[in-house]
Amino acid sequence: MDERLFFPATHRNSPFIEKVLHKFLPQEGFVLEIASGSGEHGVTFQRCFPRITWQTSDPELLHRKSISAWIRHQGLEEKMPQPIDLDVDKKPWDLIPEIKLNLRFIICINLIHISQWSCTQSLFEESRNKLKKEDSLMLYGPFKINGEHTSSSNDLFDRSLKSRNKKWGVRDLDEVDSVARTNGFEKFEVIEMPANNFSVIFRKI
Repeated sequence: MDERLFFPATHRNSPFIEKVLHKFLPQEGFVLEIASGSGEHGVTFQRCFPRITWQTSDPELLHRKSISAWIRHQGLEEKMPQPIDLDVDKKPWDLIPEIKLNLRFIICINLIHISQWSCTQSLFEESRNKLKKEDSLMLYGPFKINGEHTSSSNDLFDRSLKSRNKKWGVRDLDEVDSVARTNGFEKFEVIEMPANNFSVIFRKI
């Protein structure tokens, strides 16, 4: 049985995220993707960047099965490790020694607006503990800028999220940056992306 999941947004945004990764990914080492979802991003970027090791993760078993199915489908079993069961809000993250030693980059795509605020806090706290000086954490998704939505569609999206769960919502980049600075990261670059999204690179100082 084919256990692969297909997320349309993942298919749409992968080429644009790839362009950002070309600028910021390390030459080698491990990349840890938080909340990898279907796994489509993971296998796409592993093929694009064969010198790094792309480690996917997700707390949902259905998602981890999909990721494994995508790894098999793409013939990446020898290069790409199996997904790990990681809930960003459960600390400390349980990573094997090889990942701890070689981790150079953490990426989180379209998570913090569909999770409670403590997940954003935990993301930076654990990234501080896992990354080395000058390593990077990258966030991708919608953000408020200076407290304001960047489009009417993001305003509607924010209202929809909060109607589903009052703890969810499009985050203000200044508030995220405050958490980052508290945990020893600097906001290194903010890149406007299609569909009113942003890629934000935080560097450990």
